[in-house]
Amino acid sequence: MDIRSLKLVCFSPTGTSRAVAQAVGRGIGHDGVEVVDITRPGGRTRRLETAADDLLLVAVPVHVGRVPELVCRWLGTLKADHTPAVCIVVYGNREFDDALLELMDIIRECGGRPIAAAAFIGEHSFSSADTPIAAARPDAADLRRAERFGRAVGNKLRSVAFAEEALTVYVPGNHPYRERLPRPPGHFIAVGKACVQCGTCAEACPVGAIDVRASTAVEEDECIFCCACVKSCPEGARTMRASWLKDIAVRLSEDCRARKEPECFL
Repeated sequence: MDIRSLKLVCFSPTGTSRAVAQAVGRGIGHDGVEVVDITRPGGRTRRLETAADDLLLVAVPVHVGRVPELVCRWLGTLKADHTPAVCIVVYGNREFDDALLELMDIIRECGGRPIAAAAFIGEHSFSSADTPIAAARPDAADLRRAERFGRAVGNKLRSVAFAEEALTVYVPGNHPYRERLPRPPGHFIAVGKACVQCGTCAEACPVGAIDVRASTAVEEDECIFCCACVKSCPEGARTMRASWLKDIAVRLSEDCRARKEPECFL
């Protein structure tokens, strides 16, 4: 089938999902690419509609085995008219659990037709120099794998006349999905004296929880623990404050050392 345009949708607070999505897009090799970045609050004000001759590619991070709730809400507004779709999740070298299945279900409910899916590895949000968890991933090998996956998607599309003719894609996961964990109490981010109020963290925050004029002020109830502010701070002034989160980071660093590889479903 001929594709008019490639709609590349990504939610990527620390850049890993976007990097994978762009690599897959390069592999697909379509000239008409529209990037729909829903990471910042302003990017989620637009409702996306796609046609049967578009290709929809959606890449999102895994949050404790699920698609992030705010991503679910935005995707719920999507209107797809039998649009062929590629579903991608990016996880921090532990497990992607039910997230890929959940993403495919959401796309189907919105009128999309998933023809391919993949789970890639990205540096975990809690990764640091002291507790590395899939550090520097996706790396060059991951991105080459993503491009190969994109080429395979393109070949699959060219072999059919309509999205409905593509073979059904089966992915791991469970119904019902794993339960979302309750939000823990307490403050999450600590801001040190090195902070120079440059506003970089506020620009990076995907939920607008940081005051751009006073970046030490954080709306803790809005924070989604993505650590975009921690990783983007040029002064290294922001760190995880909660001891339980530091304990999780230590455990993940120890338990998830073995390198996992991307899984692609065509």
